[in-house]
Amino acid sequence: MRRWLRWLGVAVLIGTVAFLIWARMRPEPVEVVVRPVLRGKVEQTVANTRAGTVKACRRAKLSPSIGGQIGRLPIREGDRVKAGDLLLEIWNEDLAAQLILAEREEKAARAQAEAACLSAGEAERQALRTQQLRQRQVGTVEEADRAATQARALRAQCEAARASTLMSAARIDVARASLSRTRLIAPFSGVVAKIEGELNEYVTPSPVGVQTPPAVDLIEDDCFYVSAPIDEVDAAAVRVGMTARISLDAFKDRRFAGTVRRIAPFVLDVEKQARTVDIEASFADEGDFGDLLAGYSADVEIILASKADGLYVPTEAVIDGRQVYVYSPEKRIVQKVEVVTGLANWAVTEIVSGLTEGQRVVVNVDKPGLADGVAAASGGERP
Repeated sequence: MRRWLRWLGVAVLIGTVAFLIWARMRPEPVEVVVRPVLRGKVEQTVANTRAGTVKACRRAKLSPSIGGQIGRLPIREGDRVKAGDLLLEIWNEDLAAQLILAEREEKAARAQAEAACLSAGEAERQALRTQQLRQRQVGTVEEADRAATQARALRAQCEAARASTLMSAARIDVARASLSRTRLIAPFSGVVAKIEGELNEYVTPSPVGVQTPPAVDLIEDDCFYVSAPIDEVDAAAVRVGMTARISLDAFKDRRFAGTVRRIAPFVLDVEKQARTVDIEASFADEGDFGDLLAGYSADVEIILASKADGLYVPTEAVIDGRQVYVYSPEKRIVQKVEVVTGLANWAVTEIVSGLTEGQRVVVNVDKPGLADGVAAASGGERP
């Protein structure tokens, strides 16, 4: 009996030591973060590779067509102006005086033309009377010829005076055109973004081939769009009219509805950067314009296709587009499963086959030690 108890004690001791050794040498379960397989709306989207920019539908960097001293500057930076408002005027008193002179010369020419034409009319009537008298054998042929010639001469003077009047009117147009070149007029309504120059300073237009700062930078503030670069690989699937979602750093929790309005007809090849195609997205709701400023950074997500009811998992859980790790809470292990994927975007990927709703997939697939069949412990479900 004692021998039996002694052997039993030895067996228990050996078993305990073996268990302790096994427990020490057993690998620790890999801690994983899991997400459930869900059902809902799935979209295939593409997005810009670098930050896009909110741009005004119209922006004009304006300069006067002639150089000179600034005589009037009725605007300040930040002012809102209407189409046709004066932005800047070069000193132009000499040109204004030339316009007044041309107008007065035109008035004098009209008066002279009127006098010449009245004289021509009187001469024509006198010639007619002389001709009638000659038919009655009153007067001489010389007198009749002289009267007719005088009438024609005065009529020619009348026509010359009228032509002179037209020339004077043309001089007025030339003077007005010269005067208008000294005035910078707003081509559309907007906000004055920048003014280069002060009152009494000299401004000069840009010579051919030489870039100089514009005198006034005018930005339309009631119409905006987003310009953003799309990777050349994704650009082939984008079409004008596709729905887009626009997000701005200035409004982190807000998304703006938009539409693709233009795709650049060429690929932009910039050194040390991926080749991209610029796209433009318009805002669907003009009511959004009141919150926007030209120059905001923006991202554009273009919806290529959509499915209202599909199974999906986080895109980060998919390995090489065809595998996922499925976590079994009962067995506390992970298993690598082959799947067939469908629509996908940066956030979620549709699962066509291979998974069922409610299964849990591992999202931290780069976890060291993660492999098919290893023991795992869930570190919690990521929301």
